[in-house]
Amino acid sequence: MSSAAFSTCTLHETLRDHELMCNKPSCFPKHSVHFKTNHIYGDPYNWMTWRQPRRLKCRALDIERNRSFLKGDMFQLDDVIEAQQFDREILSAIFEVAREMEAIEKKSRGNQILKGYLMATLFYEPSTRTRLSFESAMKRLGGEVLTTENAREFSSAAKGETLEDTIRTVEGYSDIIVMRHFESGAAKRAAMTANIPVINAGDGPGQHPTQALLDVYTIEREIGKLDGIKVGLVGDLANGRTVRSLAYLLAKYNDVKIYFVSPDVVKMKDDIKEYLTSKGVEWEESVNLKEVASECDVVYQTRIQKERFGERIDLYEEARGKYIVDSHILSAMQNHAVVMHPLPRLDEIRVEVDGDPRAAYFRQAKNGLFIRMALLKLLLLGW
Repeated sequence: MSSAAFSTCTLHETLRDHELMCNKPSCFPKHSVHFKTNHIYGDPYNWMTWRQPRRLKCRALDIERNRSFLKGDMFQLDDVIEAQQFDREILSAIFEVAREMEAIEKKSRGNQILKGYLMATLFYEPSTRTRLSFESAMKRLGGEVLTTENAREFSSAAKGETLEDTIRTVEGYSDIIVMRHFESGAAKRAAMTANIPVINAGDGPGQHPTQALLDVYTIEREIGKLDGIKVGLVGDLANGRTVRSLAYLLAKYNDVKIYFVSPDVVKMKDDIKEYLTSKGVEWEESVNLKEVASECDVVYQTRIQKERFGERIDLYEEARGKYIVDSHILSAMQNHAVVMHPLPRLDEIRVEVDGDPRAAYFRQAKNGLFIRMALLKLLLLGW
Protein backbone atom coordinates (compact mmCIF):
# COMPACT_ATOMS: atom_id res chain seq x y z
CA MET A 1 0.00 0.00 0.00
CA SER A 2 1.43 3.39 -0.90
CA SER A 3 1.77 6.19 1.62
CA ALA A 4 -1.11 7.98 -0.10
CA ALA A 5 -3.40 4.99 -0.03
CA PHE A 6 -5.81 4.74 2.82
CA SER A 7 -9.45 3.90 3.27
CA THR A 8 -12.01 2.53 5.67
CA CYS A 9 -14.09 -0.57 6.28
CA THR A 10 -16.82 -1.51 8.69
CA LEU A 11 -16.41 -3.69 11.73
CA HIS A 12 -18.65 -6.24 10.03
CA GLU A 13 -16.14 -6.55 7.18
CA THR A 14 -13.24 -6.82 9.59
CA LEU A 15 -14.97 -9.53 11.64
CA ARG A 16 -15.75 -11.45 8.46
CA ASP A 17 -12.09 -11.36 7.45
CA HIS A 18 -11.10 -12.40 10.99
CA GLU A 19 -13.39 -15.44 10.80
CA LEU A 20 -11.89 -16.45 7.45
CA MET A 21 -8.33 -16.12 8.75
CA CYS A 22 -8.95 -17.91 12.04
CA ASN A 23 -11.48 -20.41 10.65
CA LYS A 24 -13.82 -19.78 13.58
CA PRO A 25 -16.68 -17.43 14.39
CA SER A 26 -15.78 -14.09 15.86
CA CYS A 27 -16.66 -13.49 19.49
CA PHE A 28 -17.01 -9.72 19.03
CA PRO A 29 -20.43 -8.06 18.87
CA LYS A 30 -21.49 -7.08 15.38
CA HIS A 31 -22.45 -3.49 15.75
CA SER A 32 -21.80 -0.73 13.23
CA VAL A 33 -18.97 1.20 14.83
CA HIS A 34 -15.69 1.58 12.95
CA PHE A 35 -12.12 0.81 13.82
CA LYS A 36 -9.17 2.72 12.35
CA THR A 37 -5.71 1.20 12.28
CA ASN A 38 -3.01 0.31 9.78
CA HIS A 39 -1.95 -2.87 8.01
CA ILE A 40 1.60 -1.60 7.56
CA TYR A 41 2.51 -0.21 10.96
CA GLY A 42 -0.09 -1.75 13.26
CA ASP A 43 -1.99 -4.92 14.00
CA PRO A 44 -5.40 -4.70 12.27
CA TYR A 45 -6.84 -7.13 14.81
CA ASN A 46 -5.76 -5.26 17.92
CA TRP A 47 -9.10 -4.38 19.49
CA MET A 48 -7.73 -2.78 22.65
CA THR A 49 -8.73 0.88 22.77
CA TRP A 50 -9.51 2.93 25.84
CA ARG A 51 -12.22 5.00 24.19
CA GLN A 52 -14.65 4.39 21.37
CA PRO A 53 -13.29 2.01 18.69
CA ARG A 54 -11.25 3.44 15.85
CA ARG A 55 -11.78 3.03 12.15
CA LEU A 56 -9.76 0.49 10.20
CA LYS A 57 -7.73 1.60 7.18
CA CYS A 58 -8.16 -1.59 5.24
CA ARG A 59 -8.18 -0.96 1.48
CA ALA A 60 -6.23 1.24 -0.89
CA LEU A 61 -8.05 4.45 -1.74
CA ASP A 62 -7.73 6.26 -5.03
CA ILE A 63 -8.80 9.64 -3.70
CA GLU A 64 -10.05 10.95 -7.04
CA ARG A 65 -12.24 8.00 -8.00
CA ASN A 66 -13.21 5.92 -4.97
CA ARG A 67 -16.37 7.04 -3.15
CA SER A 68 -15.04 5.59 0.08
CA PHE A 69 -16.50 8.41 2.15
CA LEU A 70 -20.05 7.28 1.39
CA LYS A 71 -21.43 4.53 3.59
CA GLY A 72 -25.09 3.89 2.89
CA ASP A 73 -26.86 7.17 3.49
CA MET A 74 -24.01 8.58 5.61
CA PHE A 75 -20.57 10.01 4.94
CA GLN A 76 -17.54 8.69 6.73
CA LEU A 77 -14.41 10.75 7.29
CA ASP A 78 -11.18 9.25 8.65
CA ASP A 79 -8.52 11.91 8.12
CA VAL A 80 -8.17 15.31 6.42
CA ILE A 81 -5.01 15.13 4.32
CA GLU A 82 -5.53 16.82 0.97
CA ALA A 83 -8.18 18.75 -0.92
CA GLN A 84 -8.63 16.10 -3.61
CA GLN A 85 -10.27 13.73 -1.15
CA PHE A 86 -13.47 15.80 -1.12
CA ASP A 87 -16.20 16.06 -3.73
CA ARG A 88 -19.08 18.53 -3.98
CA GLU A 89 -21.51 16.38 -2.04
CA ILE A 90 -19.11 15.96 0.86
CA LEU A 91 -18.23 19.67 0.82
CA SER A 92 -21.89 20.62 1.03
CA ALA A 93 -22.39 18.24 3.94
CA ILE A 94 -19.36 19.65 5.81
CA PHE A 95 -20.60 23.20 5.22
CA GLU A 96 -23.98 22.27 6.65
CA VAL A 97 -22.31 21.04 9.84
CA ALA A 98 -20.19 24.22 9.91
CA ARG A 99 -23.36 26.29 9.93
CA GLU A 100 -24.57 24.24 12.89
CA MET A 101 -21.25 24.94 14.61
CA GLU A 102 -21.71 28.65 14.03
CA ALA A 103 -24.97 28.49 15.97
CA ILE A 104 -23.25 26.55 18.76
CA GLU A 105 -20.41 29.08 18.96
CA LYS A 106 -22.86 31.92 19.54
CA LYS A 107 -24.05 30.29 22.75
CA SER A 108 -22.12 31.62 25.73
CA ARG A 109 -21.32 28.15 27.07
CA GLY A 110 -20.75 26.48 23.73
CA ASN A 111 -21.36 22.74 23.60
CA GLN A 112 -19.95 19.70 25.42
CA ILE A 113 -20.21 17.07 22.68
CA LEU A 114 -16.44 16.45 22.74
CA LYS A 115 -16.10 16.41 26.51
CA GLY A 116 -13.51 13.81 27.49
CA TYR A 117 -11.70 13.94 24.14
CA LEU A 118 -8.12 15.16 23.78
CA MET A 119 -6.64 16.83 20.68
CA ALA A 120 -2.86 16.93 20.20
CA THR A 121 -1.44 19.75 18.08
CA LEU A 122 1.98 19.03 16.56
CA PHE A 123 3.29 22.15 14.83
CA TYR A 124 6.76 21.87 13.29
CA GLU A 125 6.29 25.28 11.68
CA PRO A 126 5.01 28.55 13.18
CA SER A 127 1.28 29.16 13.29
CA THR A 128 -1.10 31.55 14.98
CA ARG A 129 -4.52 31.39 13.31
CA THR A 130 -4.54 27.69 12.41
CA ARG A 131 -3.28 26.45 15.77
CA LEU A 132 -5.42 28.80 17.85
CA SER A 133 -8.55 28.20 15.79
CA PHE A 134 -8.17 24.42 16.17
CA GLU A 135 -7.59 24.79 19.91
CA SER A 136 -10.55 27.15 20.21
CA ALA A 137 -12.71 24.77 18.17
CA MET A 138 -11.85 21.85 20.44
CA LYS A 139 -12.46 23.77 23.66
CA ARG A 140 -15.75 25.27 22.43
CA LEU A 141 -17.00 21.72 21.91
CA GLY A 142 -15.94 20.66 25.40
CA GLY A 143 -12.65 18.94 24.52
CA GLU A 144 -9.13 19.45 25.83
CA VAL A 145 -5.86 20.24 24.06
CA LEU A 146 -2.28 18.97 24.30
CA THR A 147 -0.05 21.36 22.38
CA THR A 148 3.48 21.56 21.00
CA GLU A 149 3.93 24.94 19.35
CA ASN A 150 7.39 24.44 17.86
CA ALA A 151 7.81 20.70 17.60
CA ARG A 152 10.75 21.02 15.22
CA GLU A 153 12.94 22.52 17.96
CA PHE A 154 11.31 21.55 21.24
CA SER A 155 10.25 17.95 20.70
CA SER A 156 12.05 14.66 20.19
CA ALA A 157 12.38 15.56 16.52
CA ALA A 158 15.30 17.76 17.58
CA LYS A 159 16.91 14.58 18.94
CA GLY A 160 16.44 12.76 15.64
CA GLU A 161 13.20 10.89 16.31
CA THR A 162 11.31 9.88 13.17
CA LEU A 163 7.90 11.35 12.41
CA GLU A 164 6.40 7.85 12.57
CA ASP A 165 7.70 7.25 16.09
CA THR A 166 6.44 10.64 17.23
CA ILE A 167 2.97 9.90 15.84
CA ARG A 168 2.86 6.46 17.48
CA THR A 169 3.74 8.04 20.81
CA VAL A 170 1.40 11.02 20.63
CA GLU A 171 -1.59 8.91 19.57
CA GLY A 172 -1.29 7.15 22.91
CA TYR A 173 -2.02 10.44 24.66
CA SER A 174 -4.80 11.79 22.45
CA ASP A 175 -7.86 11.06 20.32
CA ILE A 176 -6.98 13.18 17.28
CA ILE A 177 -3.81 14.79 15.93
CA VAL A 178 -3.59 18.15 14.15
CA MET A 179 -0.18 18.48 12.51
CA ARG A 180 1.74 21.13 10.61
CA HIS A 181 5.04 19.99 9.12
CA PHE A 182 7.79 21.47 6.99
CA GLU A 183 7.90 18.51 4.58
CA SER A 184 5.40 18.01 1.78
CA GLY A 185 3.72 14.63 2.20
CA ALA A 186 4.34 14.41 5.94
CA ALA A 187 0.61 14.41 6.68
CA LYS A 188 0.08 11.31 4.56
CA ARG A 189 2.87 9.53 6.42
CA ALA A 190 1.29 10.50 9.72
CA ALA A 191 -2.15 9.30 8.62
CA MET A 192 -0.80 5.94 7.52
CA THR A 193 0.93 5.52 10.87
CA ALA A 194 -1.80 6.70 13.23
CA ASN A 195 -4.68 4.69 14.62
CA ILE A 196 -6.56 7.93 15.32
CA PRO A 197 -7.67 10.72 12.95
CA VAL A 198 -5.00 13.03 11.55
CA ILE A 199 -5.66 16.53 10.21
CA ASN A 200 -3.15 18.19 7.90
CA ALA A 201 -2.69 21.77 9.11
CA GLY A 202 -0.15 22.44 6.35
CA ASP A 203 2.73 20.33 5.04
CA GLY A 204 5.53 22.51 3.70
CA PRO A 205 4.71 23.81 0.23
CA GLY A 206 2.30 20.91 -0.28
CA GLN A 207 -1.26 21.52 0.90
CA HIS A 208 -3.41 23.16 3.55
CA PRO A 209 -6.81 21.46 3.12
CA THR A 210 -8.62 22.96 6.11
CA GLN A 211 -7.71 26.45 4.88
CA ALA A 212 -9.14 25.58 1.47
CA LEU A 213 -12.34 24.30 3.09
CA LEU A 214 -12.82 27.53 5.01
CA ASP A 215 -11.95 29.52 1.88
CA VAL A 216 -14.62 27.82 -0.22
CA TYR A 217 -17.08 28.11 2.67
CA THR A 218 -16.32 31.84 2.84
CA ILE A 219 -16.75 32.31 -0.91
CA GLU A 220 -20.15 30.61 -0.79
CA ARG A 221 -21.27 32.81 2.10
CA GLU A 222 -19.91 36.03 0.63
CA ILE A 223 -20.76 35.58 -3.07
CA GLY A 224 -23.78 33.30 -2.67
CA LYS A 225 -22.61 30.67 -5.13
CA LEU A 226 -19.64 28.55 -6.19
CA ASP A 227 -20.55 27.63 -9.76
CA GLY A 228 -19.70 30.18 -12.41
CA ILE A 229 -17.34 32.28 -10.31
CA LYS A 230 -14.05 33.92 -11.29
CA VAL A 231 -11.21 33.83 -8.79
CA GLY A 232 -7.88 35.63 -8.97
CA LEU A 233 -5.06 33.93 -7.06
CA VAL A 234 -2.38 36.52 -6.37
CA GLY A 235 1.11 36.57 -4.87
CA ASP A 236 3.35 33.61 -4.00
CA LEU A 237 1.73 30.83 -6.01
CA ALA A 238 4.82 28.63 -6.09
CA ASN A 239 5.27 28.28 -2.34
CA GLY A 240 1.77 28.98 -1.08
CA ARG A 241 0.09 25.73 -0.03
CA THR A 242 -3.23 27.55 0.49
CA VAL A 243 -3.62 28.45 -3.18
CA ARG A 244 -2.76 24.91 -4.25
CA SER A 245 -5.45 23.39 -2.06
CA LEU A 246 -7.95 26.07 -3.06
CA ALA A 247 -7.35 25.38 -6.75
CA TYR A 248 -8.07 21.69 -6.16
CA LEU A 249 -11.38 22.48 -4.45
CA LEU A 250 -12.49 25.11 -6.98
CA ALA A 251 -12.07 22.46 -9.68
CA LYS A 252 -15.04 20.61 -8.15
CA TYR A 253 -17.42 23.33 -9.32
CA ASN A 254 -18.85 24.19 -12.73
CA ASP A 255 -17.82 27.04 -15.03
CA VAL A 256 -15.11 28.32 -12.70
CA LYS A 257 -12.31 30.45 -14.10
CA ILE A 258 -9.05 30.99 -12.23
CA TYR A 259 -6.56 33.77 -12.88
CA PHE A 260 -2.94 33.43 -11.72
CA VAL A 261 -1.25 36.74 -10.95
CA SER A 262 2.28 36.47 -9.58
CA PRO A 263 5.90 37.54 -10.06
CA ASP A 264 7.85 35.30 -12.44
CA VAL A 265 9.89 33.71 -9.65
CA VAL A 266 6.80 32.42 -7.82
CA LYS A 267 4.44 31.32 -10.58
CA MET A 268 1.90 28.56 -10.05
CA LYS A 269 3.50 25.17 -10.62
CA ASP A 270 2.66 23.09 -13.65
CA ASP A 271 1.08 20.23 -11.69
CA ILE A 272 -1.81 22.48 -10.62
CA LYS A 273 -2.25 23.87 -14.13
CA GLU A 274 -2.28 20.37 -15.59
CA TYR A 275 -4.79 19.22 -12.97
CA LEU A 276 -7.13 22.11 -13.75
CA THR A 277 -6.85 21.44 -17.46
CA SER A 278 -7.63 17.75 -16.91
CA LYS A 279 -10.79 18.78 -15.04
CA GLY A 280 -11.89 21.21 -17.73
CA VAL A 281 -11.27 24.28 -15.56
CA GLU A 282 -10.39 27.43 -17.47
CA TRP A 283 -7.30 29.24 -16.18
CA GLU A 284 -5.22 32.16 -17.31
CA GLU A 285 -1.95 33.79 -16.27
CA SER A 286 -1.80 37.57 -16.11
CA VAL A 287 0.55 40.34 -15.02
CA ASN A 288 -2.20 42.96 -14.70
CA LEU A 289 -3.77 42.79 -11.25
CA LYS A 290 -6.15 45.70 -11.80
CA GLU A 291 -7.56 44.13 -14.96
CA VAL A 292 -8.01 40.77 -13.24
CA ALA A 293 -9.60 42.42 -10.20
CA SER A 294 -12.21 44.03 -12.44
CA GLU A 295 -13.22 40.59 -13.76
CA CYS A 296 -13.19 38.56 -10.56
CA ASP A 297 -15.70 37.72 -7.87
CA VAL A 298 -12.81 36.95 -5.52
CA VAL A 299 -9.34 38.45 -5.32
CA TYR A 300 -7.36 35.99 -3.19
CA GLN A 301 -4.14 37.70 -2.14
CA THR A 302 -1.20 35.91 -0.48
CA ARG A 303 2.10 37.03 1.01
CA ILE A 304 5.48 36.31 -0.55
CA GLN A 305 6.91 33.61 1.72
CA LYS A 306 10.39 34.72 2.65
CA GLU A 307 11.08 31.53 4.62
CA ARG A 308 10.87 29.45 1.41
CA PHE A 309 13.67 31.34 -0.37
CA GLY A 310 16.53 30.18 1.83
CA GLU A 311 19.64 32.17 1.00
CA ARG A 312 18.17 33.61 -2.22
CA ILE A 313 17.07 36.87 -0.61
CA ASP A 314 17.58 38.57 -4.00
CA LEU A 315 14.70 36.53 -5.45
CA TYR A 316 12.51 37.36 -2.46
CA GLU A 317 13.16 41.08 -2.88
CA GLU A 318 12.41 40.73 -6.59
CA ALA A 319 8.99 39.23 -5.84
CA ARG A 320 7.98 41.24 -2.78
CA GLY A 321 5.72 44.25 -3.28
CA LYS A 322 5.01 43.65 -6.96
CA TYR A 323 1.26 43.10 -6.51
CA ILE A 324 -0.49 45.08 -3.79
CA VAL A 325 -4.21 45.41 -3.12
CA ASP A 326 -4.96 49.04 -2.27
CA SER A 327 -7.64 51.64 -2.96
CA HIS A 328 -6.52 51.71 -6.59
CA ILE A 329 -7.33 47.99 -6.99
CA LEU A 330 -10.55 48.33 -4.97
CA SER A 331 -11.78 51.00 -7.38
CA ALA A 332 -11.60 48.47 -10.20
CA MET A 333 -13.45 45.71 -8.36
CA GLN A 334 -17.16 44.99 -8.71
CA ASN A 335 -19.44 45.90 -5.81
CA HIS A 336 -20.26 42.29 -4.97
CA ALA A 337 -16.65 41.08 -5.15
CA VAL A 338 -14.47 40.37 -2.11
CA VAL A 339 -10.81 40.45 -1.14
CA MET A 340 -9.59 37.36 0.72
CA HIS A 341 -6.27 36.47 2.32
CA PRO A 342 -5.21 33.38 4.35
CA LEU A 343 -3.18 35.66 6.67
CA PRO A 344 -0.78 36.72 8.00
CA ARG A 345 -0.36 39.67 5.68
CA LEU A 346 2.65 41.92 5.40
CA ASP A 347 2.23 44.84 3.00
CA GLU A 348 0.40 43.07 0.15
CA ILE A 349 -2.98 44.44 1.34
CA ARG A 350 -2.91 48.04 2.51
CA VAL A 351 -4.55 48.83 5.85
CA GLU A 352 -6.79 51.31 4.03
CA VAL A 353 -8.61 48.32 2.53
CA ASP A 354 -9.74 47.02 5.94
CA GLY A 355 -12.67 49.41 6.22
CA ASP A 356 -14.16 48.45 2.87
CA PRO A 357 -17.07 45.97 3.15
CA ARG A 358 -15.45 43.94 0.39
CA ALA A 359 -12.52 43.15 2.70
CA ALA A 360 -13.52 39.64 3.77
CA TYR A 361 -10.27 38.30 5.23
CA PHE A 362 -11.17 38.71 8.91
CA ARG A 363 -14.61 37.17 8.32
CA GLN A 364 -12.73 34.44 6.45
CA ALA A 365 -10.51 33.81 9.49
CA LYS A 366 -13.59 33.57 11.73
CA ASN A 367 -15.13 31.00 9.39
CA GLY A 368 -12.06 28.86 10.02
CA LEU A 369 -13.33 28.27 13.55
CA PHE A 370 -16.65 26.88 12.31
CA ILE A 371 -15.06 24.64 9.68
CA ARG A 372 -12.59 23.24 12.20
CA MET A 373 -15.31 22.68 14.79
CA ALA A 374 -17.21 20.76 12.12
CA LEU A 375 -14.21 18.63 11.18
CA LEU A 376 -13.42 17.75 14.80
CA LYS A 377 -17.02 16.75 15.39
CA LEU A 378 -17.18 14.64 12.22
CA LEU A 379 -13.83 12.91 12.73
CA LEU A 380 -14.48 12.03 16.36
CA LEU A 381 -18.24 11.44 16.44
CA GLY A 382 -19.27 10.89 12.83
CA TRP A 383 -22.32 12.33 11.09
